[in-house]
Amino acid sequence: MAQPARPPAAYPSQNGAGQQPYSNGPVPSQLMHSPDGEAHMPPVPAPYSHQVPVKVPPHQSSGQYNYGGSQSVSQLNNYQGPGQTLTRPPVAQQTGPAPPVPLPPLQSAAAASSAGGFAPAASPAVLSHWQHSQPTATQALGAQASHVAHVTGTGSAQHPPSLPVNANPAGSYPYATSPGGPRLQNSFVKPGSAPPPVTQPLTPLHPPSRPPLGPPPVGGPPLIRPPAQVAGAASPQPLLNSAASQEGDAPASDGAVLPNSYDAIEGGGLMASRHASPAPSKLNRAVGYSYPALRPGYQNAASPGAPGMQYPDGAIHFPQPVLATNHLTASMGGLSLQQEGLRSVNLLQERNILPTTLLKAPVPNLHEEIQRLNCNPELFRCTLTNIPQTQALLNKAKLPLGLLLHPFKDLSQLPVVTSSTIVRCRSCRTYINPFVSFLDQRRWKCNLCYRVNDVPEDFMYNPVTRVHGEPHKRPEVQNATIEFMAPSEYMLRPPQPPVYLFVFDVSHNAVETGYLSTVCQALLDNLDSLPGNTRTKIGFITFDSTIHFYSLQEGLSQPQMLIVSDIEDVFVPMPENLLVNLNENKELIQDLLKTLPQMFTKSLETQSALGPALQAAFKLMSPTGGRISVFQTQLPSVGMGALKSREEPNQRSSAKDIHLTPSTDFYKKLALDCSGQQIAVDLFLLSGQYSDLASLGCISRYSAGSVYYYQSYHHKHNPVQVEKLQKELKRYLTRKIGFEAVMRIRCTKGLSIHTFHGNFFVRSTDLLSLPNVNPDAGYAVQMAVEESLTDMQVVSFQSALLYTSSKGERRIRVHTMCLPVVTTLSDVYLGADVQAITGLLANMAVDRSVSATLSDARDALVNAVIDSLAAYRSSVLSIQQPGLMAPHSLRLFPLYVLALLKQKAFQTGTNARLDDRIFAMCQVKNQPLVYLMLMTHPSLYRVDTLTDKGAFNINDRTIPQPPLLQLSVEKLSRDGAYLMDAGSVMFLWIGKNCGQSFISQVLGVPNYGSIPQNMTQLPELETAESIRTTAFIAWLREQRPFFPILYVIKDDSPLKSSFLQNMIEDRTESALSYYEFLLHIQQQVNK
Repeated sequence: MAQPARPPAAYPSQNGAGQQPYSNGPVPSQLMHSPDGEAHMPPVPAPYSHQVPVKVPPHQSSGQYNYGGSQSVSQLNNYQGPGQTLTRPPVAQQTGPAPPVPLPPLQSAAAASSAGGFAPAASPAVLSHWQHSQPTATQALGAQASHVAHVTGTGSAQHPPSLPVNANPAGSYPYATSPGGPRLQNSFVKPGSAPPPVTQPLTPLHPPSRPPLGPPPVGGPPLIRPPAQVAGAASPQPLLNSAASQEGDAPASDGAVLPNSYDAIEGGGLMASRHASPAPSKLNRAVGYSYPALRPGYQNAASPGAPGMQYPDGAIHFPQPVLATNHLTASMGGLSLQQEGLRSVNLLQERNILPTTLLKAPVPNLHEEIQRLNCNPELFRCTLTNIPQTQALLNKAKLPLGLLLHPFKDLSQLPVVTSSTIVRCRSCRTYINPFVSFLDQRRWKCNLCYRVNDVPEDFMYNPVTRVHGEPHKRPEVQNATIEFMAPSEYMLRPPQPPVYLFVFDVSHNAVETGYLSTVCQALLDNLDSLPGNTRTKIGFITFDSTIHFYSLQEGLSQPQMLIVSDIEDVFVPMPENLLVNLNENKELIQDLLKTLPQMFTKSLETQSALGPALQAAFKLMSPTGGRISVFQTQLPSVGMGALKSREEPNQRSSAKDIHLTPSTDFYKKLALDCSGQQIAVDLFLLSGQYSDLASLGCISRYSAGSVYYYQSYHHKHNPVQVEKLQKELKRYLTRKIGFEAVMRIRCTKGLSIHTFHGNFFVRSTDLLSLPNVNPDAGYAVQMAVEESLTDMQVVSFQSALLYTSSKGERRIRVHTMCLPVVTTLSDVYLGADVQAITGLLANMAVDRSVSATLSDARDALVNAVIDSLAAYRSSVLSIQQPGLMAPHSLRLFPLYVLALLKQKAFQTGTNARLDDRIFAMCQVKNQPLVYLMLMTHPSLYRVDTLTDKGAFNINDRTIPQPPLLQLSVEKLSRDGAYLMDAGSVMFLWIGKNCGQSFISQVLGVPNYGSIPQNMTQLPELETAESIRTTAFIAWLREQRPFFPILYVIKDDSPLKSSFLQNMIEDRTESALSYYEFLLHIQQQVNK
């Protein structure tokens, strides 16, 4: 019997589609349903002109950018990645931007640690070749807050002089859920069950029994020791209380000012607001709090949206009871899940440890009232769901502490708040969230720095319930994931228009592949679906050994080509006619897209001037910012950025000689220039030859873009790649996009963030600059316990993403996660999230491969397993047992690390092409965890025996749910058919003795011998077996933003070796089997 199930986040899904929004109070039709399906509100308020001025020319120099794709900000334990270490200067009463500090000299590659693991904190960190140099400073041990994320200059001088802090003028308070999914109801997950859906419905935060978080509210806010000023440090300049300080222009390392710096709007960084908190007696209106009068219209206003958002009644009790330690331990002992987690597993004896269903994230051991408000782990996930109280305890566990984020993920339901008051902590600039404590109706305590803040008068009114005095029932404190419509204080300039520039390689090699017709057709088909509004602009550049611009001036009968042959000093002719309004010039644009594929068919020009073409694109886009999509088919050969082949096929297996570092810094420097002008570059590489992706990929890595790689693309010889490009281009062109974005991650005082992983630019030490943000990008950070978390039962983490939507609105998406603090090693292991640990280690291993060698990275991965299991054996197990013992939470750790060693990014052997390896590394750094794990450890299912038992019923489709099988040929039967889902590719292996009914009714051929050698699609047949199989494969494909090719293979298929390569548990020519790997681990653990 088919079981109803919640449909997965579908592949083309936008942030909500079709849900009726609602508003409240007297605001007349402020929030209207947006037809684009992006759940965006109306255009920006009238005072913000849609006209975008030309940007200030940047003061560019390589020294001005303190970027690191994996940038280190302070030291960690034995699992510190090989990024350059950047420690913070102490700041006493700092009210201005930090003084410029000198850049460090370039370090040489780090020597491997004595144990061969990731570099210990004592070792000198190295400057990765993928990192831009960054400023260093000294750090005082007594510094107050270790969280990385204060968001507005000083924490108090943020708003224009006429506006009090945390109390913007009373305005409209509509709340809108993004269209998509049902209306928000009181439909919380049952207590004690798995984490709630991505965005929880709005329900009361504090029922009478709801325990608050954090230490007991005794007296006023805690006094913080101002650290001593470091001798010789320049005294900070006062930060002017002006609009410019809202995201202020952060001083660059060379003293220059970065254009469009967003540091102060989202809030001060590490060095902001490190001042002593005022005494309790001063926490009154005299400090700067003043509350505008509540708008009279709200007093008796009807709420159109109220019926869909009824809250149960229940008076809040002030003060609230404190969350006692026994509260946590009592629930910890009572959950069977926890008891299972405490069980030790002998890995050498229990071979069948792989679960039959996909592994889910562990549920933090929190009080059920807190846990049901927690952030969905698909968006925000920690490697340890029990946070060690001290760094010493973390070091003892030998496990990495870090976060994995998917902050802009497509959500079917997202509460959107439109309010003139965004309530934030005055000290650390944390956004109010479900895990703050309300001391009474008028005061709330921050869950990150424990500052006591006043509740603004505007926030006292809940327009949903039409009740005054219920701040704890507002959506901001009912949802761990929420989006704010940002007021004008969060804008440095009018929101930029959506601008898309396409740059095409049209050399002879490119024309031969035939990619241009596919791309132009995809653009024609999706031109009306590009995210944007009436201001959307578009432009085109083509290049071979020269650069071709296309004037699309209104009034022309056909597009006009302008050729620039001087590639040494590129200039842009007639820039005003090259980027044009999409709606006003649609016919000319369509004409160009129809003629482009034929324009160069007779070209014999074999040279490629990619560098000059990108320089031209940068100059064209600089006034506005936007997205550059560049399509390249070969190694750039002329002009700036020209490259030479470095791949030697005979040396592929030599881990020391492969070229993982860029051969030039041209693309990196250009990417940093692009980032400064709010431009992201996405690279589509369609090549059958070596193209030095290690160098070319820097253009996307450092500008917050993405890399797409289509190996051996050819429209005739490789038709499956054509389908893949078509499907992925449609997703790419139509998915949600955010422009001129910045992101900051905050954490509770005592924790610190020190290394970032992903595609971005690090601005002002801890603010990630994302010229574009897309829903398919993931990020990771490494953390340390900087100060003991004594007297804390829980800690919190918050990410804030400030971006401009394609509709021209400034928005802030906030995710908040709460986790318990533990004091014993067994509890640390109990809360280990093995998938998150694997994902973070993979990011660290990529850095180690680049900064040191591939073999060092492989050794470090193996040592991560050895160290953690040895620590568990020596410190947790009371009785030493034979075999290889692991905590239940880490039972899959050796298997996942072995899978990483066999993944293309880290495998040895001659079958790994260099560009393939580099692309795999790009995916590790940029893929959200769920996709990374699928590419690392594929899923194997038997599909010739599919039934409806346990099936999902989604949109009137029955989706079978076969059990997962271990990745070993032992699990294959010649009588069956097996589907392997490896993320970006799928294999359907047909056994020699597979049943005749499956072959005829699913494959549509009479017998095994008739199965074609290059079969890549299943026919749609009207048979029950065919319907089940195609529905299951289609369902798997819908859950990811990329299109996996399906290969049907037999015993004699050439692709059988690729299928067997993914059998992680079996031995290969260059890697151990799973059992041999366990024996090796045991030998090392017992030393």
